[in-house]
Amino acid sequence: MVTFLPGRPGRLADVPSFHRAIGGAESNVACVLAAAGHSARWVSRVGADGFGQHLVERITGYGVDTGAVRTDPDRPTGIYFRTAADRDTDAHEVAYYRAGSAASAMAVANVDLAAARSGRVLHLSGITAALSGTCLELMRELTAPRPGRPLVSFDVNHRPALWADADGPRVLLELARRADIVFVGDDEARRAWGLHGGRAILEALPGPAIVVVKQGRGGATAFERDTGGFADRGADGFSDRGADGAGGRGTDGFADRGADGFGSRGTDGFADRGADGVEDADGRAVFVPAPDVDVVAHVGAGDAFAAGFLSATLRRLPLRDRLRHGHLFAAAALTTPGDLATPPARDHADRLAALDDDAWGRLRLGPGWTQAEQAEEEANIP
Repeated sequence: MVTFLPGRPGRLADVPSFHRAIGGAESNVACVLAAAGHSARWVSRVGADGFGQHLVERITGYGVDTGAVRTDPDRPTGIYFRTAADRDTDAHEVAYYRAGSAASAMAVANVDLAAARSGRVLHLSGITAALSGTCLELMRELTAPRPGRPLVSFDVNHRPALWADADGPRVLLELARRADIVFVGDDEARRAWGLHGGRAILEALPGPAIVVVKQGRGGATAFERDTGGFADRGADGFSDRGADGAGGRGTDGFADRGADGFGSRGTDGFADRGADGVEDADGRAVFVPAPDVDVVAHVGAGDAFAAGFLSATLRRLPLRDRLRHGHLFAAAALTTPGDLATPPARDHADRLAALDDDAWGRLRLGPGWTQAEQAEEEANIP
């Protein structure tokens, strides 16, 4: 969609002007991953209008392959307006104008499925499933178990306002169970599924190899287990690809590097856990606290977190470092006003992710910290 950001705080009724930007969960992830140096492809539909042209040009500008994006001659590009207030506050308002949009008309019959499946990882979002019945059918097709399926990453992204009926939580649970990697907020799982805590979330999602439970400012926990879902894949978790991870463009997200295999079963809990995680007879869980961030705006942070985690996964980094890269990419989004932010340079992110636990716990990131000339000062590394 095209996003309209308010020129000043206040109710939508009172804001006199808006700044045009681009938005959308999957396209955000694709743009951030491309900016981080990965090959990324975005698969979608836009209207034959100026907004659609703007979206394609901007997303292409981030280095994303938009060759599989189709133009709908009859339906407009979706747009939405939002206030400056945080999503979780009563003052937050969003006005969606996407009913009947080009993207909402996506279907198995009119989307390039080969392009969507050509990457090493396919990143999807629960928002797309909410757009229409044909979009939901498409999501079910892309998440269906099949030989040679790319690794499926699924961000639950529960948005009650987008669901026309009460089936949203059930549908999101169905899709999440069919994915390989799932991102879900602890509070989101509570609201959508009535689940409290990591153990309950993990038990409700028996299929995924990795479940990442986000706790906002508190941090995030990654549960890692062997589900048997990689029987037809190589040791790196991908089918029919070389161990060095070369080749292949990502779809709706990324990328050009291999990822670790997924062993061991996850365990419950968030507190009293070192950065290296906990291992016992049931397996492994890793908790990483979020760094202290001087927040400018919260929008886009979840997509950036997913991009950071997936980027580190594709680079074969340890589970702890995948979470840390997720936090660092999210911090880049949190310290800028729009949906999209340039992620930190890879070398800089790697250096921060390698800090010992004490130094990581004292890390503070403010606006401009990703800029190389300000990185040392803004990061405030002890």
